[in-house]
Amino acid sequence: MRLTQCGVWTINPLLDDRWPEFVDRHPNSSVFHTIGWLNALHTTYGYEPVAFTTSAPSEKLTNALLFCVVRSWLTCGRLVSLPFTDHCEPLVENIEQLRALCTHLETLRRTQRWKYAELRTSDAFLAAEESLSECKVYRWHRLDLRPSLDALYKGFHKDCIRRRIRHAERQELRYEEGRSESLARSFYDLIVLSRLRKHLPPQPLEWFQNLVACMGKDVCIRLAFKGNQPVAGILTMKHRKKIYYKYGGSDAALNKLGATPMLFWQAIQAARSAGMEELDLGRSEIENQGLIRFKERWGAHSVRLTVWRGHTDVISPSVERLKVRLAKTICICIPRTMLVSVGRLMYRHVG
Repeated sequence: MRLTQCGVWTINPLLDDRWPEFVDRHPNSSVFHTIGWLNALHTTYGYEPVAFTTSAPSEKLTNALLFCVVRSWLTCGRLVSLPFTDHCEPLVENIEQLRALCTHLETLRRTQRWKYAELRTSDAFLAAEESLSECKVYRWHRLDLRPSLDALYKGFHKDCIRRRIRHAERQELRYEEGRSESLARSFYDLIVLSRLRKHLPPQPLEWFQNLVACMGKDVCIRLAFKGNQPVAGILTMKHRKKIYYKYGGSDAALNKLGATPMLFWQAIQAARSAGMEELDLGRSEIENQGLIRFKERWGAHSVRLTVWRGHTDVISPSVERLKVRLAKTICICIPRTMLVSVGRLMYRHVG
């Protein structure tokens, strides 16, 4: 623990005994604030978790801004809240705490010569912080699970969701869920297929293995099989009264079977039976209208999710799209078998 001149303490959440209870207590916390998620990031990519708080070591932890230190010779050092994370809300009690922590954040960024510090939040208060600039905007979808299962089902799109669920139920698909190594590897095979289909390198297998190892019962892999062939899979996580959809993959040649909607329906039924109150469907790029429509067809509602950076040049959306197109063009030229190795090497630099 370190104390700065402005009264802000620097702590390591993995070593501070107060952190688990604080995350479990704070109303804005998510699965991404938990020890399990932070351990998986640290174990797989070497990112160092760090949090800033005005609570002294002898006091109860009441507020924090959580980051990971990303050290990269390729993409420069920076603070990110958090890498490969859809959102990570500031865990504060009031705007005064947030301002004090943001002031310290900018001072630290300058003294440590970080390229930038990044926050991913729906918190509109950050717009008033002069040290932060809006970098990118997403839509963040969530589905209220408190209505009855019958009411939830009737809220799904009749043709695109309900009909596909019924179709999948007639296909004699085999359903499995759990955290076994065999399930993880079958799920990863589907992830690889989906990423290569989009001309993108897949995440390393170790990332999914470490998620299972670090998060234990809070992570679940759901797979649909046609015979012995994996058709589709989703990975969900849970924290308090919320279930989080994080990853999904499928064999495009068998998408007509309707396995993916069936898996979501299985997850929703299990979450509802366990007393969960919300399904977090994660963020979607504004340009990805197909993904946004898919989430809305489940009855999910969205809010604006903003990526804030301090301090860096304003990023032009057109320049970002050009970078993505160039990256995909390069990936198209790389043999598919090599893209898996590329993903293992590059992901620690892009978090």
